[in-house]
Amino acid sequence: MKIFIAAAIGLCLALPAFADEARTRTPGDYPLTAESQVKAVPHGQIIGPVEFHSKIFPGTVRRYWVYVSAGYTADNPPNLLVFQDGQRALNPDGPLRVNTVLDNLIADGSIPQTLAIFITPGNLSAHYPDNLGMGNPDHRAEEYDALSDDYGRMLIDELLPEVAKAHPFTNDPKRRVIGGTSSGAIAAFTVAWNHPDAFGNVISLIGSYTSIGMHPATATTPFIPGGDTYPGLIRKSKIRPLRIFMQDGSNDLDNEHGNWFLSSQQMVKSFEWANANADQWSLGPARYDLKYVWGDGGHSDQHGGSMLPDILRWIWRDDAR
Repeated sequence: MKIFIAAAIGLCLALPAFADEARTRTPGDYPLTAESQVKAVPHGQIIGPVEFHSKIFPGTVRRYWVYVSAGYTADNPPNLLVFQDGQRALNPDGPLRVNTVLDNLIADGSIPQTLAIFITPGNLSAHYPDNLGMGNPDHRAEEYDALSDDYGRMLIDELLPEVAKAHPFTNDPKRRVIGGTSSGAIAAFTVAWNHPDAFGNVISLIGSYTSIGMHPATATTPFIPGGDTYPGLIRKSKIRPLRIFMQDGSNDLDNEHGNWFLSSQQMVKSFEWANANADQWSLGPARYDLKYVWGDGGHSDQHGGSMLPDILRWIWRDDAR
C-alpha cells in the first residue's frame, strides 16, 4: 500500500488541514490536527525521566520516560510503542507530541491500549546533562547510525526488561512498534531489521539512510558500512515480516553524507522490488507491508507530526495479519 503526496501540493495523509485549497502555505507547512492537541480525555501517566546506564554502551548514560495509558492493566498487557529521541517526542510544544496523540486515539478507540517508552540516545558522562534540553546527546551517531546490533541488544536485552518489571507489555511483535525521526528513524529500522521477532512495525520519519555511520578503511581499521547500504541489503536478504510507514520531504538534507529524500525513495523502491520478486529470488514467504508519504518539507518533524494520528491508526488497523 502506498500514498504519494505531490510536493507541489504538499497535502498530508488525512487531508484535513488543507481542505481549503485557497489557503496560503509555504513548503513544509503542515499544521497539527486536533488529535495532537490536549483534549478533555483521560490522560496517561508519564513516569520519568529515569537515568539508565547500559553495559553494552559502557560509559554512557541515557534518559527514558514511560507512558502508561489511562486504561492500563497489567492483567491484559497492552501494545508497545518505543520512540527514539524521547526528549523531543514528548515535547509539549514540539511537532510530535506523541503522548497527547496516544491519549486522544486510545480515548476514542482508534488504537488499542498502549504502553510507550521514550528514550534518548546515550551521553558520554556519569549523569545525563540537565542543560541538553531538546539537543542531541554526544553518543547519538555511534548508537543510532551504526548498522551493528549493539543498540538493538541494549534496547531488547537491557532496557525493555527493566521497564517490564513494573509495567508488563505484549510480547507479540505484531503489536509492537518502534519509531523515530532522522537518525532515530534508521535506528528504529535497524532494530526491527535485526529483530523482527521483537518488533513487527516501524515508523520512519525523515530517516537518515545515508553514510553517517560509514567509516572508510584505513591501514589499521576495516571499512564500516553506513545506512546507505540498506537498499542493497533489502534487495538481497530474506523479507522480514514488517509493517513499515515511511515519510520524507523533497527539501530534506543534501550534504556530505548523502541526499535524505533520495535515500528514502531508494528504501521504498527496494521494499517494492523485494515484494515483487520474492518468489523468483526466494526472498519469501513474508512480504513487506508498506506505506509511504512524500511531502515538500525539509529536515523537520512537522510533516510526520501532522500525520502521526493516521500513522498509528494505519499501523494498528488490525490485531492480526
